Amino acid sequence: MQEERFADLLPLDFLAKVLPANGVSPSGIRMVQDQGARGFHLSTSQGSPSFPASHLFINCDYFPEEFSIVVTMKASRIASKKNEYIFTVVEKDSNNLLLGLRYSQDKLHFLFWNYGNRDHITFRSVKLADNRWHTLILAVSGVYASLTVDCGIPVDLVLRRPFPAHLNTKGSRFHIGNWRRLKGLFSGLLRQLVLLPGSDATSIICPTSNPRLAVLSIPQVLLDLPVKPSENEVLKYPYAKQRLDYVEEYQDFYTNSETLDIEIFEIPSVGLFAATANKRPVPGSGIYKWTNGKFEPYQNITTYQAQAWKYFTIDDKIFLAVANFEKNERNQEYSVIYKWSRRRLKFSSYQTIETHSARDWESFQIVGETFLAVANHRQGGNHNIDSVVYKWNPGTQLFEANQTIPTSGAYDWEFFTVGPYSFLVVANTFNGSSTQVYSRIYIWLGGMFRLFQSIMTFGATDWEVFQFGGRVFLAVANSQKYDKSGQSSYAINSTIYELNITAQIFVRFQDISTYSAVDWEFFTLGEDKFLVVANSYDGKSYSLNSVIYRWQGYEGFVPVHRLPTFGCTDWEKFNTTDSSYLIYSSAREDISKVLKLKTY
Repeated sequence: MQEERFADLLPLDFLAKVLPANGVSPSGIRMVQDQGARGFHLSTSQGSPSFPASHLFINCDYFPEEFSIVVTMKASRIASKKNEYIFTVVEKDSNNLLLGLRYSQDKLHFLFWNYGNRDHITFRSVKLADNRWHTLILAVSGVYASLTVDCGIPVDLVLRRPFPAHLNTKGSRFHIGNWRRLKGLFSGLLRQLVLLPGSDATSIICPTSNPRLAVLSIPQVLLDLPVKPSENEVLKYPYAKQRLDYVEEYQDFYTNSETLDIEIFEIPSVGLFAATANKRPVPGSGIYKWTNGKFEPYQNITTYQAQAWKYFTIDDKIFLAVANFEKNERNQEYSVIYKWSRRRLKFSSYQTIETHSARDWESFQIVGETFLAVANHRQGGNHNIDSVVYKWNPGTQLFEANQTIPTSGAYDWEFFTVGPYSFLVVANTFNGSSTQVYSRIYIWLGGMFRLFQSIMTFGATDWEVFQFGGRVFLAVANSQKYDKSGQSSYAINSTIYELNITAQIFVRFQDISTYSAVDWEFFTLGEDKFLVVANSYDGKSYSLNSVIYRWQGYEGFVPVHRLPTFGCTDWEKFNTTDSSYLIYSSAREDISKVLKLKTY
């Protein structure tokens, strides 16, 4: 099966290009919250927000021939004859405008340089300056241009001449909210400004439940909740400056038996919970509630060598799915979805699904539909079997098989999105003879997952995806090298991959020495970004240091804290109103530990 790539390029976020990666407040940009959404207010008093076109078009200087531009903005009423620029592309030396988008009180104007002449498209009766949020999609292809506002009915125009196939941007700059001068300065709020080459974004982001704030790609800083919003809704950038000082033991968390996984979740108006995936069926796996500053037993559920829990919601319904590895006492092999009862304040069995030594569940949504993917590890002695993606049927109120995917000793699924694209990556552990096996990344195309990329892994047990600064990373936990010779090696590298937008593949970014790694957990604290690895076994001992790594920019992730663990299999980070914590599970004893992150 050949690998498939994007049919088109990924969204190119203009706003992300003028935001700093180091947390320093950018000149000329102020974050403002208004009508429940955040946007940037621009100013030229400290320098025009801009970036070289070469930062956007890396391997080709030409502006795409077919494209769409997505803008989410809020503007107050302006003078009838006044125009304000949303963005421009300007030649560096001549100040010649190659391309620009501007609006007036009731019009939207798109300007571009077309083989020695400046062409001008005007969409009339477009009321954007009404002090409300609006999302507009301008799509251009050949001699056709269309404008969709708030996912409404598109307005189509025919151009006098086709959009140029070779609009050269070499040596030019993108200017956000201006044309290299104070004239036409954008006075409103910008929340989204994205170029999607090769595609009309309308079908991707519409319809939506909130069309005025329809999303293709928005800088993460506009999505994050502020730590302490001020009363007038004007937010400082960045919000928090907590720094990790050290880690201290906080609670010995006694579990029913050895623990393979911990799921942290919060039920609104009820509280914070932890579900432990425990080895022994009696008393089963435990659910614990955060009470008076620590986790206390809340409910036991019979499970069969549980490997993982997954918490998810559908509309107002709350579920927990458990992955059972062993058969029950009646020799039946299945995993169970539990539903939260608001009357009893407990979880009860809702749906059983046939699985085969299930290792993991992953829940996700695509275009408003809910899916569950199970990682089937083996059936009897056969590791090369199908794992299954299930889809929620609103009519039957049950999950039904939607797609099977061949896997080899599947251990973990991880779902993530990049712009409008949805991905599912599997950690394949063992093919029956060797742990050197391809793990695979799938992309959602045409209503199903199709192979996007294969990556060689060594007993892969976990994928962790994280994104910041417009970059997308995937970290794999490699557990061991083993083949038919019978030789095993547990001291091996785990690897971080980064998405190369231009090549449209994940490429190796950093190798990190690990010892039978079973889990990665990415977390942030203030402005800092961290990865913690679960080192479980070095070939001789389960007593090992698991390590916290901090993002150091050019240096990648560097070790900053070494934490003594015993048979560590999972890390989770959680927050309470008082502090931030890490919790780890042990597969070798019935004690897991809660650690407190001390900051300064």
